[in-house]
Amino acid sequence: MKIQQLSLFLENRPSHLKHPCEVLAQTGINIRTLSLADAERFGILRLIVSEWERAREVLEAAGCAVRVDEVVALEVSDETGGLAQVLGMLESGGHNVEYMYAFTLRRTEKAVLIMRFDDTDAAIATLAARGVSVLDPVTLFSDGQL
Repeated sequence: MKIQQLSLFLENRPSHLKHPCEVLAQTGINIRTLSLADAERFGILRLIVSEWERAREVLEAAGCAVRVDEVVALEVSDETGGLAQVLGMLESGGHNVEYMYAFTLRRTEKAVLIMRFDDTDAAIATLAARGVSVLDPVTLFSDGQL
């Protein structure tokens, strides 16, 4: 139920974001979703790809610094208060969200939250016990999702 996410440290300069995207495109690896956080001099590009091991290899061979992190993908109703409800469950379980990003799936009226926790296994257990759909990689990358 954990998803492998690639995190790349990039200088905040022209073409530095394009480089890893081109490397993945040239090797036929599709970026399923991403997040980019920046500061004045650097940024962190977080990628979810279906072939994370191969993606890590080709990115490292192209000179990119790559870290693999475990994240969790949750499916929730795309409605007012959906995120607040999930955050309430996590708070009641004492879990800290280190970061997150999200996207919606209009055809299913669902939203997918990608979250990183301080204790991933405990957070998954809390969410599953409360009926939150925690997606495995196969489900996440099926045609109905990413």
